[in-house]
Amino acid sequence: MAKYLFEVKYTLQGLQGLLAEGGSNRLVAATAAADGLGGEVESLYFAFGGPDIYAIIDMPDAETMAAYAMRITAAGGVTATTVPLLTATQVDAAVAKHVGYRPPGG
Repeated sequence: MAKYLFEVKYTLQGLQGLLAEGGSNRLVAATAAADGLGGEVESLYFAFGGPDIYAIIDMPDAETMAAYAMRITAAGGVTATTVPLLTATQVDAAVAKHVGYRPPGG
């Protein structure tokens, strides 16, 4: 499975929902949504000073993660940024690939 960092920022509507329902209910909702797509919420932390939530989510593929992110943000309670995460082995494989690129002026 692929790992993603899911950074979430509450909208006013979402913050009002959080205040009414609490953080545990949001964790349950995020986990149920991921489970329903064959994924898993590995960890979820609430924060302040930037994004309101940082979650590490495992999903079968990028399309499934996109579906998760689109449905959650379309509900209107949050805005979100999805960051694909790579293991050291994946970076090694990327470094080993030949890229035929010529820089400007090169």
